[in-house]
Amino acid sequence: MLDEPAAKKVVLLKDQYQRFMGRKALFLLFLSMGTILLAGVAATLGSANISVLEVYSAILARFFPDQFQSNWFSDTIVWGLRLHRIILSIVAGMGLAIAGAVMQGILKNPLASPFTLGISSAAGFGAAMAIVLGAGFVGGEWLIIGNAFIFTLLAAMTVYGLAKYKGITPETMILAGIAIMYLFSALTSFLQYVGRAEQVQEVVFWMMGSLGRSSWEKVGIVTAVIAICFPYLLLKSWDINALGAGDETASSLGVNVEKTRVICMMLVSLITASIICFTGTIGFIGLVAPHITRMAIGGDHRFLLPASGLVGGLLLLGADTLARTLLAPVILPVGIMTAFLGVPFFVYLFMRRKKEFW
Repeated sequence: MLDEPAAKKVVLLKDQYQRFMGRKALFLLFLSMGTILLAGVAATLGSANISVLEVYSAILARFFPDQFQSNWFSDTIVWGLRLHRIILSIVAGMGLAIAGAVMQGILKNPLASPFTLGISSAAGFGAAMAIVLGAGFVGGEWLIIGNAFIFTLLAAMTVYGLAKYKGITPETMILAGIAIMYLFSALTSFLQYVGRAEQVQEVVFWMMGSLGRSSWEKVGIVTAVIAICFPYLLLKSWDINALGAGDETASSLGVNVEKTRVICMMLVSLITASIICFTGTIGFIGLVAPHITRMAIGGDHRFLLPASGLVGGLLLLGADTLARTLLAPVILPVGIMTAFLGVPFFVYLFMRRKKEFW
């Protein structure tokens, strides 16, 4: 039986832990409600104006036709034109943010993301090869998408092979990724140099990133990949936490460091490949979202991964909404908008952290 001071200490610690968990739950709830609200507002914006109430009615009427009513015009605007783009922006932002959070965790580097390891450069080269040369692994309308996806995975496997040769550590993986990034960037530049003007324009547009090619089929593919990969990453959140304390400490706690790092890298590469093959290169979400989340609720990956996903979805949805409406009827590439949002944040982060960055 505990004495009175010890019992008070236990009660105090329990109270602190409950407040600690409550703050995280409130943050997740706030992000979820914000995403739902912003999605409703985004669906009202465009050449055909409908109200937020009509948007939600059109969505709910599809699932609960007896309780909610909608009309043909609202259904066409919401389900046929706008909702698949909105959902793709949310799930793509979630996937990129989760991938960034995992990469920063396993590499212990605040600037790490799938794009740091050359994945976006490889996807860009695959798309450029399909556009300029008409060559690829699949044909038809999936030529560009298939090339971007396969070259993304190829870059990840190459990084793994180079790191495996020298020993899989955060430093070797980052250095290998930088080498791969410069290689594919050079190859893409060469294709742009030899391509015709209209081909170069299409390559540049693809590499800026856009959600204008969204469809329900693409939403389903991206959602399925994230749904398959994310549970395992969340299951390994304790191992990723341990890696943050150093490889030796993680090994002493029973973590298979190399296996965890390789499997996590392959899964985030698969998530990233499934997204950017449809959207093109969308930067900064995978870098910014984990940092925002870490500053808000700390670095415990049990909460950091889902919260980063919600922050990333909210950020990309907001960026795409601005891209569609800022210079309407001109629609800006969403990759440009995310860069405009990301650069000021990193300047703030750089100025705020002074000496220690991680």
